[in-house]
Amino acid sequence: MLSIRSTGAPILFEATLDLSGDASHAIGSNPFFLTRDARIPLWPARRGLLSVDAAWLRWTGPMRLMQPIRRFPLACNVPVTPLIHSPRGEDLILQFRDALHGVKAQRDTGGGAEFESVREYQPGLDSRFIDWKRSARHHKMLVREFHAERNHPVVLAFDTGHLMREPLDGVPRLDAGITAGLLLARAALEADDLVGSYSFDSRPGHFLPPARGIQSFRRLQQTAASLAYSSDETNFTLAMADLHARLRRRSLIVLFTDFTDTITAELLIENVRRIATRHLLVFVSLRDPVLPEIFEARPASEALLARSVVAGDFLRERSIVLERLERLGIQCIDVPASQLSAALLNRYLHIKQRGLL
Repeated sequence: MLSIRSTGAPILFEATLDLSGDASHAIGSNPFFLTRDARIPLWPARRGLLSVDAAWLRWTGPMRLMQPIRRFPLACNVPVTPLIHSPRGEDLILQFRDALHGVKAQRDTGGGAEFESVREYQPGLDSRFIDWKRSARHHKMLVREFHAERNHPVVLAFDTGHLMREPLDGVPRLDAGITAGLLLARAALEADDLVGSYSFDSRPGHFLPPARGIQSFRRLQQTAASLAYSSDETNFTLAMADLHARLRRRSLIVLFTDFTDTITAELLIENVRRIATRHLLVFVSLRDPVLPEIFEARPASEALLARSVVAGDFLRERSIVLERLERLGIQCIDVPASQLSAALLNRYLHIKQRGLL
């Protein structure tokens, strides 16, 4: 919202702005009637940095004999962040408070859970957690209780290469990933985890170290707004090596990227294999809804039959790559853009409940 103040008499003027930057924009209606305080509303159409270079004003002078035009330099950058909405309805299966911390979480300490206390055994409790030494000392059956471990580092790694510029349902893949990633970041910060971000294309980009506290969410939003679209080929070797060197502690890495076929994915698989030996990796890709429609449609001509065969080859190769990643212990999410936020939150809550970190 650009504000313009006038100390003179009320006048009717037309205003326009010199805009540049990554974010698309739209301007409100002209002319604006200026009394004491007039505002020019801006409605950016997508995420990015919107640069407001100058404002141009034109109004009608006394006696309607002239129309002065003045230019006011502004030179300000406005970060445009995605609008975050929590998933509603049945898509978000685990949405209660105990999904994060648990009411009675009993897990093996070696699986990433923290010991909390012992209590007297009751029917229905897991007999595997009976503490036999304490039970013999107190002459009654005691069972160990655990609670979900917190303060885990979570890193949102965004691939900004040329494949992530491709739109799905009118939204670039990168923007859909950022929206889901910010929603996950807010949930993780509320769960007392540490959240950071990382970007890369042909070379490593920014790195925001994981930090705790809901106040860190604003930094994540501003960093996400500054991520530019790139036309470069993604260099997974350099990016994963750089990220691996930066993280000293076992972390949950959420990798937002994509691939086209098994050949281009070979280098991706080789490099994520190395980083998955130390960290828990969630591989996030967006499924193109057009390919299944082309494959399942009944072809009415030879050209449509050829399109169906090609679409089937792409789907088969995609499933092969995802299967190979899962065999490496990497958790994969491959859903349409409309289902990404709910699927990612559910996977995070599942990891927290199972104590996989």
